[in-house]
Amino acid sequence: MKLILLGAPGAGKGTQAEIIAAKLRIPTISTGNILREAIRNETQTGLEAKRYMDGGMLVPDDVILGIVAERVAREDCKNGFILDGVPRTIAQAQALEDKGVCMDCVLSIEIDDAVIERRMTGRRVCASCGASYHVTAHPPRAGGVCDACGGELIIRKDDAPDTVRQRLKVFHEQTEALKGFYEKLGKLKLINGDQPIEAVTRDVLAALEIAQ
Repeated sequence: MKLILLGAPGAGKGTQAEIIAAKLRIPTISTGNILREAIRNETQTGLEAKRYMDGGMLVPDDVILGIVAERVAREDCKNGFILDGVPRTIAQAQALEDKGVCMDCVLSIEIDDAVIERRMTGRRVCASCGASYHVTAHPPRAGGVCDACGGELIIRKDDAPDTVRQRLKVFHEQTEALKGFYEKLGKLKLINGDQPIEAVTRDVLAALEIAQ
């Protein structure tokens, strides 16, 4: 199954992607994690992407699509994959379709901006492996330490209030239109994201017709 998760920054896409990936045994392709790895390694692409991400702006299409094309060509994607964080524009979505990267289903996690802002102030990310947590909704077993690798949990610069508001603005102006794009293709399903993680997961699995 080839899936896309849509939704504003902080809507819970990463959390749900992790759950679905484990259920279906397919990889999650998070462009955010890939880009942050490139930034940590100070590659040319990473340094270029950092300039955009720090300002809450979109990374250019050629950078994003190049990363995605390389990733879906790997052996572990032959039975499907989940895209998290891409496409972000109609141009990207059309480019993926043109490249033959066609989705089976597109889930849009719906949630108000005010809820997003409250959520993101509590978000923590592992500095080592990129795993995502939240101080109340999805806390680590030990405070400040990643469950997966034991790395330090940090607050990302792009989770700062001013950056969050800018990212939401960009989402509404450039990314939200994707719902119409995929609705026309008959692939869009809406999910209420303003509920506990377990309830969102229940609705996601029901929408995908996966046994719970």
